[in-house]
Amino acid sequence: QVQLVESGGGLVQSGGSLRLSCAASRSIIGIRTMGWYRRAPGEKRELVASITSGDSTSYANSVKGRFTISRDNANNTVYLQMNSLKPEDTAVYYCKIMTWTDELWGQGTLVTVSS
Repeated sequence: QVQLVESGGGLVQSGGSLRLSCAASRSIIGIRTMGWYRRAPGEKRELVASITSGDSTSYANSVKGRFTISRDNANNTVYLQMNSLKPEDTAVYYCKIMTWTDELWGQGTLVTVSS
């Protein structure tokens, strides 16, 4: 079973930056999309950003212009560069990789933005 391991979360002041990483434990065949989701306390999980196998990206309106998703196909890794962080970005961030047959989730990494 492939595992996704996230890293890069932590505590940062408002206006600061963090870079999240999500690495697969082994090579994955047939990746369609890679994405980042988040769940804030008391809220539903929401899509933050996604990137397709063709490198087409999409972002939630709330993070456009501040967050950038990228991928390293050779290492089955997806990144989320988060700049100009706001307290409302505080959440547990999860990565997801979709293949033609599977949907894989990471365990989550906590991002806390202090005001």
